[in-house]
Amino acid sequence: MDSIFSFEDIMELPSRYRANLINMVSGIKPANLIGTTSKNGQTNLAVFNSVVHIGANPPYLGFILRPTTVERHTYENLKETGVYTINQITTAIHKKAHQTSAKYDREVSEFDAVGLTEHYQQGFHAPFVAESPIKIGLSFQEEQLIKCNDTRLIIGKMEHLILPEAAILEDGDIALDQLDIAAVAGLYNYYKLEHLGNYGYSKP
Repeated sequence: MDSIFSFEDIMELPSRYRANLINMVSGIKPANLIGTTSKNGQTNLAVFNSVVHIGANPPYLGFILRPTTVERHTYENLKETGVYTINQITTAIHKKAHQTSAKYDREVSEFDAVGLTEHYQQGFHAPFVAESPIKIGLSFQEEQLIKCNDTRLIIGKMEHLILPEAAILEDGDIALDQLDIAAVAGLYNYYKLEHLGNYGYSKP
C-alpha cells in the first residue's frame, strides 16, 4: 500500500519529519565538502549535498545555499575572497565530513574540529581537503536568488581540478567507484557507490 500525501498533508507534518522526508525523495546525491577562508585567514569547511553540474564549456558548478537569515560562513567567506573549493567525500572520511554540519563558532576551523587536513594550491586562497581524491577550486561567478523559498544558487567557474590520473578513463569518464566516493540521501544517510554499467550516448 502506498502512502499518498497532498501538499496540505506535507505541510501539516512535524517539521523535522517533513524535512527528512522531502530531503530523501530526490534520491542519492553527491556528497561534498566546501572549503573557504575568510579575508582574515580563518578556514571553514561545510558539508553540502546540493552540488550540481552547470556546464562544461566553460566548466561551471553550482550549489544551493540555504536562506541567509542566519550566519552562513561559507557564503560570507566566498563573497569576501571570491574563491572556494569543492571536495568529494569518501566512505573513509564520511563521518568526519558529516560532523562539519555542526554549528561551530566562526573562530573554530572545522578542519581542526573534525580532523581533516588543509591542502593549498599555489596562488589559490581557499583550502582543499587533502583526504579527498577529487578536489575542485572555483572562483565565484554569480548567484541567483530563488524567490519561492529564499535560497540561492551559487555558481562558480572551475579554476583547478585535482584527481588521480589512474581514475580518468580514455573518454574522460572518472571511475568514481574506484575512488571510494560516498553519496548522500537526505540530511544524514550515506551510501557507497556501485558502478552498474556504461551505455554510451543514446540515440533513437
